[in-house]
Amino acid sequence: MGVFMEEVIKKLNDLNLDALLLGNDSNIRYVSGYTGSDSYILLLEDIQFFITDYRYSEQAEKECPGYEVVVVDRNTQTHEKVIADIIKSYQILKIAFETNLAVYKFIINIQKELSDEQMIPTEGIVENFRSTKKPEEIENISKAATIADKSFQEILSFIKPGVTEIELAWQLENLLRQNGAQGSAFPIISITGQKTSMPHGIPSNDKIKTGDFITMDFGALYNGYRSDMTRTVILGKPNEKQLKVYNIVKESQAAAVNAVKADIPGRDIDKVANDIIKKHQYLEFASKGTGHGLGLDIHEIPFLNGKCKEKLKENNVITIEPGIYVPFWGGVRIEDTVVVKKTGCEILTNSPRELIEL
Repeated sequence: MGVFMEEVIKKLNDLNLDALLLGNDSNIRYVSGYTGSDSYILLLEDIQFFITDYRYSEQAEKECPGYEVVVVDRNTQTHEKVIADIIKSYQILKIAFETNLAVYKFIINIQKELSDEQMIPTEGIVENFRSTKKPEEIENISKAATIADKSFQEILSFIKPGVTEIELAWQLENLLRQNGAQGSAFPIISITGQKTSMPHGIPSNDKIKTGDFITMDFGALYNGYRSDMTRTVILGKPNEKQLKVYNIVKESQAAAVNAVKADIPGRDIDKVANDIIKKHQYLEFASKGTGHGLGLDIHEIPFLNGKCKEKLKENNVITIEPGIYVPFWGGVRIEDTVVVKKTGCEILTNSPRELIEL
């Protein structure tokens, strides 16, 4: 994984920057292969420093070959002081840092130790590379998607009247792990009945009842990479409105998936999805975005909404997830993870999209 470091360093040179300070766990993993947390990386062209404490020093030595591992003694030192000392020792003058790096105070504390050196806020240097996936990254996400699909098929027999939302989420996470995942890609959303009108509703002790929609939004974590899918099923037979809303979302999702290809602005995909929903006069209840990138994080660039002018790139991995959410009635979402190709996309999550009646 650390081989991706080279393209980041080249980008620093292009931007006339001397170094890049990283604190985001996913960005650190991308450039080093490190799978832990609570650490920092200072990238220079000729030497790369991995700054951590005793808890992670052995792990860093094993996972980050080629990095100079610097161990901070937390009894006598701070990470900020150690980083500042490296900057001064190597006479680094232009140091880029992530705008989302820990807290602002951390950067202020480094700057206090410096004089002429510049701390320059930057955004998206590593994330822009991460948005276009390498073959091994796509392979990991594809495996995560396969695990999620298998787990979905197996959870259906667990859904019965009286099962609680929390029990459903717990059982689904168990299945993900049994099928080879490191765990859930994010906290599982398993909600029922009127609560399905909440796009990110939290599972509770509410019990599933006959006639309820059940929305499950989940994914698998595999080798640090994540899949994401949503299926809405029903316990029993749908009524006329439930079937109508479900079929609108299914039509919208299929149209958006079919519109995906490289060089299409993200907002165009969002429009395709929303045009279908608007045609059926449900636009006021539509989701405010049709999808997002994913990989090491569950939400990455690009974000497919009405503001997204950025064009999709080949080997972006994104979700397509339109939904309709009617307050105090219920909602439907159908979501797949797809890989953007030159003339279309490859769907990685392949569970049925027809309404499943349990």
